[in-house]
Amino acid sequence: MSEIAEKVAQRSERRISVKLPLRVRGKDARGFAFEEDTASENLCRGGAAFRTRFDVAIGSNLEIRIPQQGPLSRRNEHDFETKGRVVHVGEVLTDGERVVGVQFVGPRFQRMFRSESGL
Repeated sequence: MSEIAEKVAQRSERRISVKLPLRVRGKDARGFAFEEDTASENLCRGGAAFRTRFDVAIGSNLEIRIPQQGPLSRRNEHDFETKGRVVHVGEVLTDGERVVGVQFVGPRFQRMFRSESGL
């Protein structure tokens, strides 16, 4: 897929600004393994953005887990787990963190949010 076609595909899904807990695991830009508990900044079915204190490189692969929470957690549903490829790394923020965007390359996020269901 061309870079332009990929950008169009990335924008074809509506992003929802939502703070969900995430556990991210991978290697930083220097090759050191890390695991971090953080929260999403926004999310769509095909990817997520989150803050991290680690320096990750564009193109690197991360493991992402979103724990089940709220009323749905009582329905015997499991945590969402996938792999993501880093497609965006923001500038360092005042707190030393940066916003990283990942495109899911494993399972896509299938949960429905209240704003999507028309409720």
